[in-house]
Amino acid sequence: MKNMKRTIIPALGLVILACVLFWSWLYPRYTVPILTYHDFGNAGIQVTPENFRKQMAFLKEKHYNVISLGELVEGVRAAKKFPRNSVVITFDDGYKDNYTIAYPVLKSLKFPATIFLISDNIGKDSNLMDWEQVRQMSKGGISFGGHTRHHVYIPSIKDDNVLWDETAGCKQVIEKNLGVAVEYFSYPKGGFTRQAQDMLIKAGYKGACATNRGSDPLNRSDMYELIRISIRDCDPYLSISNLFGAISFRSKLSGYYNIFRRKKSGG
Repeated sequence: MKNMKRTIIPALGLVILACVLFWSWLYPRYTVPILTYHDFGNAGIQVTPENFRKQMAFLKEKHYNVISLGELVEGVRAAKKFPRNSVVITFDDGYKDNYTIAYPVLKSLKFPATIFLISDNIGKDSNLMDWEQVRQMSKGGISFGGHTRHHVYIPSIKDDNVLWDETAGCKQVIEKNLGVAVEYFSYPKGGFTRQAQDMLIKAGYKGACATNRGSDPLNRSDMYELIRISIRDCDPYLSISNLFGAISFRSKLSGYYNIFRRKKSGG
């Protein structure tokens, strides 16, 4: 028994030391998670309406600090320290159910969000919102950003004029229809190039969102390659109402999720 105690106590001490060292390494690497949604269906990159409502209710019940993308970017530039329960909500493409499903929930909870629009498809694609719906949401506290004019994968664009049209032109179309400044951009499928980033800066964007292709998982070094976290829990077992779903969602809200993700290669 004495020999066993002599073995267990040093081993326990090493485990505690390892935990302390790991936490001291991890703690300062907190970054505010930027969540990404698309539409509310039943497959692929979609999320069911029920799960979305449960997730937003979870944020409210647990007193998460939901901030806008603009607040995050300006705060990072000012070296502001955010509460460790902060989160940003974004949507890509501008699907119609962002208006019919997401907007009422966000408005009732007073949550800010940014929706990135495929500018030239708004009002033309039956799956996407029309400009009147976009204007209503804009007046209701939702901000809008660019997602190119035609949902083009940025690294595939070889012509500078086309790249400028898809980035700066997208901004101009949205601003013309909304009458407010468009300050942020989202790269379709997350791919970007240094040239595209330079054009976004020239066009007047204050930042841009990628996926997990950015070089800095802490989102501190370059506001034009912000890493986001995709929410794709349409499968019932990923519902926030069950244990696995709750753990999955909490891990994405933790502020440390990006550190352990595998970075995508290429643009």
